[in-house]
Amino acid sequence: MGPETDQAPGWLTEQEIGEARERLPIVYVEAVPVRVDHLGRVERVGLLLRSRPDGTISRAIVSGRVLYREPVRDALWRHLSKDLGAEAEPRLPASPTPLTVVEYFPEPSPSGYTDPRQHAVALVYLVPVDGRCAPSQDALDLAWVTPEEAVSDGVVGEMSGGQDRVVRLALAHAGCLR
Repeated sequence: MGPETDQAPGWLTEQEIGEARERLPIVYVEAVPVRVDHLGRVERVGLLLRSRPDGTISRAIVSGRVLYREPVRDALWRHLSKDLGAEAEPRLPASPTPLTVVEYFPEPSPSGYTDPRQHAVALVYLVPVDGRCAPSQDALDLAWVTPEEAVSDGVVGEMSGGQDRVVRLALAHAGCLR
């Protein structure tokens, strides 16, 4: 970590976050970025390609921790800007109410959502994005796929931890799945 993140309010050192992850569920925001037409119908879904903590590479949605004293809306904006680039122009929902809440566990569980690092509770949003996107931070690539492609066996096979199910829930919420 660089000196600027070590001093940021609400930021935990690697040791502190490790200790917290052993004892507490961690709050996350997750966003399924989409391109929509003039009627608000989803035309494309943005999926990142990123390296996972276990060294594997997988497709993923925008996801990240909510910092201490950080409003959920600010966390959502921060992670969308960080993963999609400064020119992404996400349109955050008027209400901070998520479309669903997903609970990840460090070991396989009946929920089907896993994160080997921790027990995490994620607030999930479907976020239209208008601007020019470019993968940044730890994202290796960003692909815009159709809703049908996003739930196809090929793309689902590239996702891990149950994030394919999050994409399916978001698209069902938007009325995209038949």
